[in-house]
Amino acid sequence: MASTDTLKTSAPRAFRFDPAQLGLIGAFILLVVLAQWFHPGFLTWSNIRLILIQNAPLGIIAVGMTFVMIAGGFDLSVGATYAFAATMFAKVANSGGLVLAGVEALVLGLACGLINGVLVAVFRVNAFVATLGTASIFAGTAYVYSNSQPFVASDRSFFFLGQGTWGPLPVGVWILLAVVVIGGLVLSRTIFGQAIYAVGGNETAARLSGMRVGAVRIAAFAAVGVLSALAGMIQASRLGVGQADIGGTMPLDAIAVVVIGGTSLFGGEGAIWRTVLGLLFVGVITNLFYSLAVDSNIQLIAKGALVIAAVWIDVWLRSRR
Repeated sequence: MASTDTLKTSAPRAFRFDPAQLGLIGAFILLVVLAQWFHPGFLTWSNIRLILIQNAPLGIIAVGMTFVMIAGGFDLSVGATYAFAATMFAKVANSGGLVLAGVEALVLGLACGLINGVLVAVFRVNAFVATLGTASIFAGTAYVYSNSQPFVASDRSFFFLGQGTWGPLPVGVWILLAVVVIGGLVLSRTIFGQAIYAVGGNETAARLSGMRVGAVRIAAFAAVGVLSALAGMIQASRLGVGQADIGGTMPLDAIAVVVIGGTSLFGGEGAIWRTVLGLLFVGVITNLFYSLAVDSNIQLIAKGALVIAAVWIDVWLRSRR
């Protein structure tokens, strides 16, 4: 059992505000102003709704990635899990019904997350190597499962998660908001959340205090696996088709969102609200690029540059501390 002192010192990290965050908020406000200047229709409600629904799957995965990165790891297999779950959700929905399809897709995500967690926490395989390997395995299995063919939805109810609307917002956005709120509360208000910070901040101290470090890391990977599957379900519902070739850039995008938001690649530092800020930043930039018809290759270069800049800022702040 973890000591009370260890957990108490971890809890405030969910709310710690670094100067870099103030700079990011200022940069985001400036970005919105520039976006409206270059694209006068940017701040219209229809465009804001579009940004939210387009980035809902990415945001859901980014919340799970926040857990894993605060715990001192990261997951390169989220794109493969996302695509595999989307494929399974569409295929099973056509033959066994929507509820069964949803349950099976989420169980698949849980299984993928547990496999990653066991490899990293029990067999002590480096997270980069482990999740890079499982990404290939999950993607290959998805292609075998689907016979490299897309599954087109045949039931109108299939489109509810991705295209349905409840009140002023799409259902997918409501799901994102629920995931953000729950994830934020878990990280900031529960013993498990405090354990995530403790394990990522100082694994040796956490272990010596009696904390079950392996179980904490496995749970974090399980969370991102389930959330990746949920995101895949929403995307399949939005497109009306499940296929194994989606999600290729999802790992980079999710890591970019989390790191740009200020969560440390070294573990022990970060928060869900920061991830939301990173998601909005990336979402606005992507929307502006598409509005201005910027080449997709240039967009990849810009995302990579943003990640490098965010990591450099993290390293610089840590060196000053």
